[in-house]
Amino acid sequence: MKKTRLFECQKSLGGKMIEFFGWSMPVEFKGIIDEHMAVRKKAGLFDVSHMGEIYVKGPEALEFLQYLTPNDVSRLFPIKAQYTALTTEKGTFVDDLLIYCFGENDYLLVVNAANIEKDYEWILSHKREFNVWIENESDDYTQMALQGPKALEILQPLTELRLEEIKMFSAGWGSIAGEKVLISRTGYTGEDGFEIYTLSLKPERIYNLIMKSGESFGLLPIGLGARDTLRLEATLMLYGNDIDETTTVLEASLGWLVKFKKGEFLGGKALLKQKKKGVNKKIVGFEIIGRGIARSHYPVFVQGEKLSEVTSGTFSPYLKKSIGLTYLPVGHTEVGTEIAIDIRGKLIPAKIISLPFYKREKS
Repeated sequence: MKKTRLFECQKSLGGKMIEFFGWSMPVEFKGIIDEHMAVRKKAGLFDVSHMGEIYVKGPEALEFLQYLTPNDVSRLFPIKAQYTALTTEKGTFVDDLLIYCFGENDYLLVVNAANIEKDYEWILSHKREFNVWIENESDDYTQMALQGPKALEILQPLTELRLEEIKMFSAGWGSIAGEKVLISRTGYTGEDGFEIYTLSLKPERIYNLIMKSGESFGLLPIGLGARDTLRLEATLMLYGNDIDETTTVLEASLGWLVKFKKGEFLGGKALLKQKKKGVNKKIVGFEIIGRGIARSHYPVFVQGEKLSEVTSGTFSPYLKKSIGLTYLPVGHTEVGTEIAIDIRGKLIPAKIISLPFYKREKS
């Protein structure tokens, strides 16, 4: 298995390591609930170095990314980030990702760990006549995420950057522990916080310094278990569960990232047709009324008929109830609709509720 440069740091902190798409990653340290609540109430530090980083540069990089993704890349300027997707001709997901603009025709794509090679090949296969240079530099990067209401107080003493001036989906170049870093105000938890990218060969210096700075704030190292419960509470999609090559951007209720007026893009015709006609299914959130926890692939019933499967489900540590996501025919997606989840052979009642499950209170 591959190991991140922070592997030894996390082992020394008691990380319970598991295999995750070819990587040895911590699933938990103190426990998923404690880690989850630390991020909601204080702060947590994640190693997300398994994520992929792909550079796209060259005279026609902007034109290429405009064609490749549904969002409007022309709205970016240094150093801004944008949430978007790689879409098929059918308007379904190859992956979801972040695009950072570093300068004119200079972009960094941050993709999911499970899809690095697939995404890289997809991007290369659609290069066509575009005058661009594409490079997979995923193995060179270490990425950390410091998330939670105390994130700014913990990180600010360690860098010369004025973190309060970095707005959401913006970033700045600076240093921590003498190492060059890119600090962006982004994350995958629903909380305020920062993601830290570095090409340093000694990123453990950064990781350890952040952990030390956070001691008095209750900072905890966070594993993959709490990462999943946090992102589901915040209704952030997980590729392979909630979005994939069978679901369109509109069905996933992510139509806001589709900018039809920008011009032609891959999947644009299919998405425009679907928008005019209306989707047949869409993603919804539910909460369990009875006892039990819904898990991925558990059957979903409406009026005694199996209509779908759970895409993601868990017990929410913050909300203290069992929640989940599923796709249903649009006629059964109204808030309050009663459904049932087959949990180990028993139909457990549930109901559709509004999304997101959790939204932080902005100060």
